[in-house]
Amino acid sequence: MSGHSKWSTIKRKKGATDAKRGQIFTRHARMITLAAKQGGGNPEMNFALRLAIDNARNVNMPNDTIERAIKKGAGEGGADSVQSVVYEAYGPANVAFLIEGVTDNTNRTLTDVKQALTKNGGSLGQGGTVAWQFARRGVLSFPISAKTDDLELALIEAGADEIEVQADMVVVYTAPDSLQEVQKALSEASVEVEDSEITMLPNDPVEVSEDDQGRVDQLVEALEEVDDVVSVTTTMSA
Repeated sequence: MSGHSKWSTIKRKKGATDAKRGQIFTRHARMITLAAKQGGGNPEMNFALRLAIDNARNVNMPNDTIERAIKKGAGEGGADSVQSVVYEAYGPANVAFLIEGVTDNTNRTLTDVKQALTKNGGSLGQGGTVAWQFARRGVLSFPISAKTDDLELALIEAGADEIEVQADMVVVYTAPDSLQEVQKALSEASVEVEDSEITMLPNDPVEVSEDDQGRVDQLVEALEEVDDVVSVTTTMSA
């Protein structure tokens, strides 16, 4: 359960960091471009693209910026050079890191990620050394309301396999291919989803000391400063 709460913490923290650095639109545009490239430019036929567009709109990205990103992914503007990258690493207290990015220059991104790791007590691992400690999950959240309790059965029937009620929101976890149906169930109940994505979460979050937690957080922040990095997930519990 603590690892699940970490998703919400990282989401809020990363959103604030991105906004402060003025990089949020660039990152969302890259996610839209990649989704359009991989699954086509029609969001009605490409759920990953629809997710990327919805998340971009949640941060008030202008429609013309969204449209340009879609067109680029659909074949205009050199989209063939855009690709996803995943790096596996270890940080302080042997905490595992999974670093995901979208880039048009893999050499640049690798160099920047290595530099952030080296300067903050981390090291790049070989492929497969870390990934097994994570699982890809569908995750969405919505604000708590009077109808929250009534939604549980509908969400489970739609494919939710865990529902976590926090102080001011509900976080729902699904298999990746069930996320769309869970979103549909919420839409039919007139519930507005605050955030929704398919992401990596730790299988078994680990507790670390307060000092080590500070060092891990510092490394997370350094990696998020890399322009091409769009997600940093660790095995550290919240």
